[in-house]
Amino acid sequence: MQTDDIQKTGELYRRIARFAPGLANLLQYDRSWLRGDLVAGVSVAAVALPIGIAHAEIVRVPTEIGIYSAIFPLFAYALFGSSRHLMVGPDAATSLLVAAALVPLAGGDPQRYLALIVLLSLLTGVLHLIGGFLRLGFVANFLSQPILNGFLSGTALVLILGQMKPLLGYSGTARSFFPRLIEFFQSVGKFHLPTVFLGLGLLAVLITVRRLLPRVPAALVVIVLGILLVVGLGLEQKGISVIGRVPGGFPKLTLLLPTFADFRAVLDDAMAIALLSFISGILTVKSFARRSRTPFSSNQELIGFGAANIASALAQGFPVTGGSTRTAVNVSTGGMTQLAGIVAAVTMLLVLFFLTAPLAYVPNAALAAIIILSGWGLLDLKAFRLLHTVGRLELGVSLVAMFGVLIMGVLPGVGLAVGLSLAWLIYIDSRPPDAILGRIPGVPGYHSLKDTPEAKSVPGVLIYQFSANMVFFNANRFKARVLSAIAASATPVEWVVVDAGPVNYVDFTAVEIIDELREELLSRDIKIVIANEKRHVLRYFEGGWVQERRERLSAHHFPTIKSALKAFEESKRQRKRSPTGPSEP
Repeated sequence: MQTDDIQKTGELYRRIARFAPGLANLLQYDRSWLRGDLVAGVSVAAVALPIGIAHAEIVRVPTEIGIYSAIFPLFAYALFGSSRHLMVGPDAATSLLVAAALVPLAGGDPQRYLALIVLLSLLTGVLHLIGGFLRLGFVANFLSQPILNGFLSGTALVLILGQMKPLLGYSGTARSFFPRLIEFFQSVGKFHLPTVFLGLGLLAVLITVRRLLPRVPAALVVIVLGILLVVGLGLEQKGISVIGRVPGGFPKLTLLLPTFADFRAVLDDAMAIALLSFISGILTVKSFARRSRTPFSSNQELIGFGAANIASALAQGFPVTGGSTRTAVNVSTGGMTQLAGIVAAVTMLLVLFFLTAPLAYVPNAALAAIIILSGWGLLDLKAFRLLHTVGRLELGVSLVAMFGVLIMGVLPGVGLAVGLSLAWLIYIDSRPPDAILGRIPGVPGYHSLKDTPEAKSVPGVLIYQFSANMVFFNANRFKARVLSAIAASATPVEWVVVDAGPVNYVDFTAVEIIDELREELLSRDIKIVIANEKRHVLRYFEGGWVQERRERLSAHHFPTIKSALKAFEESKRQRKRSPTGPSEP
């Protein structure tokens, strides 16, 4: 009976783990993990709270909304996320996308803006959930690293330049990057000196603490120091701006009744934010999972991010994703499970209930310093140098993605990044590697004549290898390359043997073009045959049509190149015995 109970309990845990792996971990919690999770949770809270306040500035919402966005998603992710270590919350790139998307739609109405943010968070979460249930976790690999690096670097420059005003204390109205850059240089003589000294001083402290004391929450140090300086030196009376009163307690839930027009206006932005926030978050998950050798599921992460964003929406917050800084703090301070995220959330809730009064004196220059350093973390100059060394073409693509963000804006930059990825994939697959194969005496197999000069072609036969799937945008290249190879052959070609081993898929357009090539070559007394064709290569066509085609063209298909060459030799012997002309098997 006890064995049956244990088996039933184990099966229950497995079922829970399929949908809520974090909850399954908590139900099977080992008390030896508690100390590490408590220390890590408090440490994460010390970092996450200032980040939430700072990112409220990016999104242009009241401070408490940034705090809500830092707190409540942690509860949801702790239940549904697959990573034991990831900490979700506001992210610099995602926050900038939110502001870029919704400020124009709000038309200067603060209440409408807040309502649109809630709708955007909700749609982002729903899209993540749909992606998780449809098992679309593979989209994490959709943007190539150079394109993602270019996009994030452009976002970083926009973010850094946007924080120069609160850091240095000048005014300006420009919204896009280059006008802001011009505005910055025009304002050099108009900086507010007390703000300059405070902002640059706090930025220097932030950098120093991060480098020399990596275990200390540098952002919290800067926030506390900024409060002490403002209060102790009376800096508010000297023109230093502060964030002002922060309401405490739970968020006030408001009923959102969006119109269909609002839904349509926000949906495209939600799709872009869902894609970029998932890619950014899953990269963090992968990085820390590799270090700690802990499992994760991309599809379950979509569900975890979906739950986190829906929780943020219910708390009147903005979209969130996985944060590398908070996750690094969690891992480095001994976090073992998702409980660390719950501890961090509870710690910040206690601050929100009992310690909001000091937050009113946080200088905006301190927040600007935190945001600038976050933006600097997105700017990967090493990646650009590496691309310059190993791949100029991909460096160019990365720079196009970066300047696209700077010129067009952050949100259109998402579309450009996706478009560049598609164009890059099509470019690569439209010009796949190919080879003319031959034999090396005493060496098994068939080898590229170009790569192995000792390989010799088979007289009368062109053995051609096409190393890609054959689809509508590269099938004509296949045809052109075969005809070009026949024309360049030193001896007359009687048979073309296509090595289809590397081909995993052929679409209808490619089938038609292959048939055209077969007829054209037959009119020139050249036969084209296929070797090494995989059985599943035509898997998306009707089974009856595939079977009929295989039977009709059975004489044109051979299991190996060797068997095709044997058939060629047999054909030559038949022609010698029957001099009336070439026979078509």
